[in-house]
Amino acid sequence: MSFDSLGLSEPLVRAVHELGYTTPTPIQTQAIPAVLNGGDLLAGAQTGTGKTAGFTLPILQRLNTMPGVTTASGKRAVRALILTPTRELAAQVEESVRAYGKYLKLKSTVMFGGVGINPQIGALRSGVDIVVATPGRLLDHMQQKTIDLSHLEILVLDEADRMLDMGFIHDIKRVLAKLPPKRQNLLFSATFSDEIKTLADNLLDSPALIEVARRNTTAESVAQKIHPVDRDKKRELLTHLIQQHNWFQVLVFTRTKHGANRLAEQLTKDGINSLAIHGNKSQSARTRALAEFKDNTLQVLVATDIAARGIDIDQLPHVVNFDLPNVPEDYVHRIGRTGPRGRDGRSDFAGVRRRTAIAEGHREADQASGAAGSDRRFRAGSDCKAGADSASWPRRWWRWRRRTFAASGSRRAEARWRGRREAGATLGSTPGRWSATAEAARREAGRQRRPAAPRRSASGRPSARSRA
Repeated sequence: MSFDSLGLSEPLVRAVHELGYTTPTPIQTQAIPAVLNGGDLLAGAQTGTGKTAGFTLPILQRLNTMPGVTTASGKRAVRALILTPTRELAAQVEESVRAYGKYLKLKSTVMFGGVGINPQIGALRSGVDIVVATPGRLLDHMQQKTIDLSHLEILVLDEADRMLDMGFIHDIKRVLAKLPPKRQNLLFSATFSDEIKTLADNLLDSPALIEVARRNTTAESVAQKIHPVDRDKKRELLTHLIQQHNWFQVLVFTRTKHGANRLAEQLTKDGINSLAIHGNKSQSARTRALAEFKDNTLQVLVATDIAARGIDIDQLPHVVNFDLPNVPEDYVHRIGRTGPRGRDGRSDFAGVRRRTAIAEGHREADQASGAAGSDRRFRAGSDCKAGADSASWPRRWWRWRRRTFAASGSRRAEARWRGRREAGATLGSTPGRWSATAEAARREAGRQRRPAAPRRSASGRPSARSRA
């Protein structure tokens, strides 16, 4: 099947072919006709399968064929609104809108925080047909009354699961309350959770349901590899892999912002050109780092999960998990950065495309063999099966962690439990509560460590015996 058979106009097909795409992906094959029919849609597909084109192409087609709408002041009215969770994803989606609609007389703009609001107000005053925005900055414009959404015809929630994870549900409800009730609603998500279906029940009206893959599974075209290594050897192993295999355009994911900064500095000291990108970086620094990484002038980009859904590089060869994600579903998004749109995750013109995971773990054979075991760790690597089993190892790790520390409930509680366990305390029968014996022992130990208070006379002053 080709894009010509999906009902798209000639200008759109020509723009798609100029970008190098000839065959639509499964999500595009099903989503484009559904959106063109004008009904609501609930679509779930893995990251990197072409979801963006699955809704931008039919939206451009519909807006181009429908008569234009103007406001009372005579400018273009906003007819399509696309909400995304992150700035990088918003910029990427708006770039796709401009690329696909280059031969159409439609105007678009992007709005997100971290930059000045005045240029965005100027673009809105000149009139636009499509707005791509993050929820926070959109609410700023709505409060300042610089945007008019009374003529909105199409609403898109992209990466809706991520918006729920980031706590945008209340902002989304505030936005929905200001929109006209009669509109087309499209909900796209990489992971298809029960919470998404709950949101869809309240938002969508008899939607078409598209799910091109099993829930929360990784792309089969991505080959994955695990390197068990000690915690203090992870950075050395990463440097070894990059230098030995001469990797370029390596996207490394860490769990924390501080860890991303520290790893980027250490890799730079090792002679590897690296930059970090995360939420604490200014928007100009984030944009500059992404531009250098896409231009292949930056060898390694160290990122938190903010980049898991905002980087679209057609030939990204290497993705490395330096730390496991906080949420197991983020593993699907991380590895979706490589092997996009059904391409083979192992081989392309740039060389071997790999998905490498540096797992925190210890092996008894390595510990027993000493230094020889450390050298063997750098050569060790076990391949994971593709498909549903490819993401099973982080899920097993998380299930083990939840079972082990279910009573404590958090890392801080886990640390408290370890300290009290060394003192002989035991958990009570009710999860999260200590036994009365353990509490009594702890209070007695505290009284023994507390110094005795000085004796005082009737006047309140310390007695002579206490002063002596």
